Amino acid sequence: MTARAPWAADPERSKGRLHKEQSGSERGPRDAFQRDRDRIVHSISFRRLRHKTQVFMAPDGDHFRVRLTHSIEVAQIGRTIARALGLNEDLTEALCLAHDIGHPPFGHAGEDALKAALAARGGFDHNGHTLRALTRLDSPYPCWQGLNLTWDALEGLAKHNGPVAAPGWALAAADSEMPLALTTWPSLEAQVAALADDIAYDNHDIDDGLRAGLLHLDQLLAVPLVARGWDAVCARYPDVDRGRLIGELVRSQIGTMVNDLIAETQRSIAAARIESIDDIRAAGHALARFSDRMGEDERILKRFMYANLYHHANQLSAATAAHGIVAGLFAAYRDDPARLPPEWRDRLPEAEPDRSRHIADFIAGMTDRYAIRRYEEIAGPVALPEGF
Repeated sequence: MTARAPWAADPERSKGRLHKEQSGSERGPRDAFQRDRDRIVHSISFRRLRHKTQVFMAPDGDHFRVRLTHSIEVAQIGRTIARALGLNEDLTEALCLAHDIGHPPFGHAGEDALKAALAARGGFDHNGHTLRALTRLDSPYPCWQGLNLTWDALEGLAKHNGPVAAPGWALAAADSEMPLALTTWPSLEAQVAALADDIAYDNHDIDDGLRAGLLHLDQLLAVPLVARGWDAVCARYPDVDRGRLIGELVRSQIGTMVNDLIAETQRSIAAARIESIDDIRAAGHALARFSDRMGEDERILKRFMYANLYHHANQLSAATAAHGIVAGLFAAYRDDPARLPPEWRDRLPEAEPDRSRHIADFIAGMTDRYAIRRYEEIAGPVALPEGF
């Protein structure tokens, strides 16, 4: 086992939780970051991810990824990287598992609809809503709102993509309650979680795109990273049918990206003469990174995926339908709050912007299938493209 690096997050030196809790081991001998991870795994918000869009909306096939399976895959990749770099694996895993909790139904299409609906009320973004869900909305404990995660977990979720100069209202509210030093860089655990997310969806979306028939191998071979990986896989297994090598291509490509990230991050830590986690936050730039060549390869792959999968005609058609569902639900609940379930209707604020934000909170927590069901009750049948 790799020894813990001096710049790794340390649960014994955590800045703690907003609400003081009783000490003791009545629920098992776990440290603060292990408790964070376990609270996320046991939360309602995490369970809902099993029916939220990753790439395909309400897919017919059982083998397509959803937000839940994606988050688990990100955690597996993140933990591997954290172990190799001597970081705190539990905090890394917690951040990976929670990073998509703020996504509304239908992924980015649903987010765009809520952003438009709240345009005059401060807007909506899934990262800010992750903090809102974990600090306010998901409240299983008797004495406080939210999961009462450590400062270190909330900081990592708030700025895993780097410093936040202009936080939206949801993130600003979390920061006002427990200041998260939004203008500095986060821990290496948070930086690794962000890149593990990239590695996971860059590669697993290839797998799902091929399975759905929206991508084809011959197309993908125009991408240099994929072409090199495919040549290497075919050379290792020259007598195996091409169809059986797709999984090996995806696995191999993940390994290549992980190894590059580990090696380049080790170089950047050494070059910056990092000695503590405070040095990580004060570095002024990200220290977890790909090499220049891999960074360019990954950008080319992303451009290909946007052009050929995420913006495929089938996907755009589904996104249009999904946008209409979420926008229609918001309008229906705004115009007639009696349609809200009693527990949400009884807590509906009188004044704006809290009133509209409360309605958006309800919708953002919906799964794809629940949103479709509620919309059909209000407006009638939903027409999503066949198979998605």
